[in-house]
Amino acid sequence: MTANEEDEQAAAGTPEGQGPVEIDEELARHLENKREELFEKFEIPDGFPPEVLEEAKARTEDVGSEIEAEIDERRDLREMTTWTTDPIDAQDFDDAISIEHRDDEIVLWVHIADVTHYVNPDTAMWSSAVERANTVYLPGYTVHMLPPILAETVCSLVPNEDRLAHTVEMHLDPETLSYENIEIYKSVIRSDARLTYTEAERLLDEPETAEDVLEDQSVDLAEKTQAIWELADQMHEQRKADGSLVLNPRRDRAHTIIEECMLKANKAVTHVLMWDRGVEAMYRVHPQPSPEEWNEALQEIQDLGGVSIPGGGWDDPRQAVNATLEDAPERQLDKIQWAVMKVMPRAKYMNDPFGGHHALNFEIYGHFTSPIRRLSDLINHWIVHTNDVPEDLVALCDRASDKQKDAEQCEREYKKFLEEVGLDPAAVNNRGIEVIDSD
Repeated sequence: MTANEEDEQAAAGTPEGQGPVEIDEELARHLENKREELFEKFEIPDGFPPEVLEEAKARTEDVGSEIEAEIDERRDLREMTTWTTDPIDAQDFDDAISIEHRDDEIVLWVHIADVTHYVNPDTAMWSSAVERANTVYLPGYTVHMLPPILAETVCSLVPNEDRLAHTVEMHLDPETLSYENIEIYKSVIRSDARLTYTEAERLLDEPETAEDVLEDQSVDLAEKTQAIWELADQMHEQRKADGSLVLNPRRDRAHTIIEECMLKANKAVTHVLMWDRGVEAMYRVHPQPSPEEWNEALQEIQDLGGVSIPGGGWDDPRQAVNATLEDAPERQLDKIQWAVMKVMPRAKYMNDPFGGHHALNFEIYGHFTSPIRRLSDLINHWIVHTNDVPEDLVALCDRASDKQKDAEQCEREYKKFLEEVGLDPAAVNNRGIEVIDSD
């Protein structure tokens, strides 16, 4: 980033330009004590046993030779234009995307770090991941599911380095976006660029400035980014039309690209697991609220100032909420979202997908695209690769559901504490913390 760009960001008040939130040593100790209290309360282990760290470190040695030895057993996609898009402060990059338009189809590739190549049921890292079940994200502090030494190196799809991946290749009908064909396979990829969300937006707005953002393949990547945005926008609009609940309708284009591509890949994988293979997996099931609960939420929304639920006899409350959010004043968005969230049952992991995912309006859904931070994805990678279901799959589903609930409650309580000591959780989350000498 140039000095001029840094000045522009600071002037614009972006997190990148503002720098970290500064606190003194005494407040830093208070935050540390609160975290320790919460970790004990929710049984969240902060730190890894020596054997887990030693195992992780050993798997990061002689990476090039190991990947070279794997190439003949995998599809070599290193020549394909591939890139990641993440927040500026992302610590690991576990998903990358590629796209190609053909005469009668669109081909979308979602490449996910092949974590199970390194973390399998015979490893201490696997046992540790089962214990933790997910990464816990607190503002300014992260408790990882996998040792960072592994997650941020060989499992991170960094630019200009060969990496092992698990690729979901989807051939889509250009009109309906239905799956014409789905392939899931092990691959070797080489990411061309690590885009931040800001850089992705800039490529969409000013493709002619791509060379300022990227050193290699800039023109091609600018064209690919535009193509994948058009596909993501089409997928997003189709999903809404089909009845998927969209509580954040004003998300920027870069976030929409990643969200829609990951949803499409997750749905494709669980489609294959259920319909093509008929195997159990860790499916994501989201029950629907009762009609009374939905009525309660809609009435609360209708009573907000400046908000009106469109008429016309909406048969589906999800579509009524979508339409309301599109036109509601900015000041009321949080209240509308909260009215809906209050009546939503918790989603949970189950070995049987039936019941579907109500909020997404997907008949079958599961997680696959974040094996670095979610146990469910790690397990599903193993099932996809081996077609073998762990014997304790029901217990794993329950474990993942329970630990996700604990992580969310821990985050809520920590955010509340930050507010009590005069800190803005969003600012801490976006900018991090720097402890300054109080002398």
